[in-house]
Amino acid sequence: MTEDMTGIPHEVGSQWYDNEAGPLVRPYAMTGGRTKPGPTGVRFDLIALVTLDPGGAGTDGMALGPEHRMLIGLCRTETQSVAELAAGADLPVGVVRVLLGDLLELGCVTVSRPVPPAQLPDERILREVIEGLRAL
Repeated sequence: MTEDMTGIPHEVGSQWYDNEAGPLVRPYAMTGGRTKPGPTGVRFDLIALVTLDPGGAGTDGMALGPEHRMLIGLCRTETQSVAELAAGADLPVGVVRVLLGDLLELGCVTVSRPVPPAQLPDERILREVIEGLRAL
């Protein structure tokens, strides 16, 4: 045991561990320094829906990191958005996007875009409806 500058004793080599936060791992260490998801150039919007691909490659024989496995576990229960996965895994969204890119390339997950919101009616139509209501 040694003491740091604050006089608090700690074990040698424990500078990578915070008693309240747990083990500290920098985001770039989880992604191997990558900031963009894979060579496919897929863009994962926050609302993109991620589903575990039942017909995809199995994850048993693959050398996946613990973060990859965590995302697969979260997708196993239900389809989730990228934002929900980031919150569930307690990881930054940028890291989740890179990890999902890996899983997409391996065929473990599928990504779909939600249906875009319907086009709003023309302003002229809305004005006519308002005028018709006022005439009542």
